[in-house]
Amino acid sequence: MDERPHDTLSERHEHLHSHTHTKDVLNRMSRAIGHLESVKRMVEDGRDCSEVLVQLAAVRAALGATSRIILKDHLEHCIVHAVESNDQAAIEELEHAIDKLIQ
Repeated sequence: MDERPHDTLSERHEHLHSHTHTKDVLNRMSRAIGHLESVKRMVEDGRDCSEVLVQLAAVRAALGATSRIILKDHLEHCIVHAVESNDQAAIEELEHAIDKLIQ
């Protein structure tokens, strides 16, 4: 559960920017969504639980790889900028996001 107060969008630290790997992330997300839909069909069709678990592990691995790309991009661009501009809020948001990611 989110332990931070639910800020409104205007109160949160926000910045607009482009990312180096946006197209790759979107492609990976589309593949993961398609794969997860396939797993759903496996469950609906009564496929073996072991097969479903293996496929769910593959989905989780795909999402993990996508998360690593986003994190790397964030570190290379956003956090570098935050450090240069002494933006402590951006650094704290990254810490919070990493906590959620590794739970």
